[in-house]
Amino acid sequence: MGLAGAWWILDPFFHLLQQCRALPHLLRSSCLFGSDPSSNLPKGGILQYLCDRFYDIENVLAWREKQKYSKIERQNRYHGHLKEYCGDDIVAVNFTLYNGGGVRFKGQEKWLRPNKRGKYSKDFLVLRDVLVEAIDLSGSVVSYDGLDNLVFLTGLKSLDLSRCPNIDDWSLSRLHVFKDSLEELLLTGCPRVTERGLACLHQLECLRHLDISNLPSIANKGLILILLEEMLPQCKVVGMDYGDGVALDPGAQMSGDEMEEPSIPSRDRKAGEIPA
Repeated sequence: MGLAGAWWILDPFFHLLQQCRALPHLLRSSCLFGSDPSSNLPKGGILQYLCDRFYDIENVLAWREKQKYSKIERQNRYHGHLKEYCGDDIVAVNFTLYNGGGVRFKGQEKWLRPNKRGKYSKDFLVLRDVLVEAIDLSGSVVSYDGLDNLVFLTGLKSLDLSRCPNIDDWSLSRLHVFKDSLEELLLTGCPRVTERGLACLHQLECLRHLDISNLPSIANKGLILILLEEMLPQCKVVGMDYGDGVALDPGAQMSGDEMEEPSIPSRDRKAGEIPA
């Protein structure tokens, strides 16, 4: 990035810093310190000045939030330009490495990961005819939209989505496409996952290991554990104990039917059905 580009990014912060430095001088010149306010204050007085500065700060914060959201959108874009020549598995590999994750192909023990600077080799293209068996996207910004890059995998056995802040109930509802292959799913520390999202996992018939440790949005964890074990009898569920957070009022019970799938539509998602 050139000097011009760097200045464009930092200019709002320099402007904010200048305004903050100007505030003490304004206060010293105000009537609070015995001087004539009319000779020093801008039109409208100190309240108008502070109001203007408040909106300056608000604009900077809004700009920062917009930049953050735009970056997440870019990182979750579909890498479809590789599909025609390399196939769906290479699309998933490139997306995962681009987001700092790891990939392991079928029959391989070595994981492919980017280096400390986020760079990675394209040598994986020689494996375009080999199925992807494991993907590690833990700690990444992958979201519902980013899963577009994974849903066409046919041989995926292990998926790690631990500590992903953008994985929510709707994201989990997309995992039904792996019902014939997925054996291990890690959801540790996903703050937006609730019991509604976990209910969507009932279609994963091959699932053998499910890690649901540290899910802050789930209250009655012991009860959810019991229901998950009934829903997935072939799967070992770890990360919750039977005595965790069980606090039901007398006469109030939760059945498996109450662990329904997400019902609030978002974007083109339809309430009451699992997005494809």
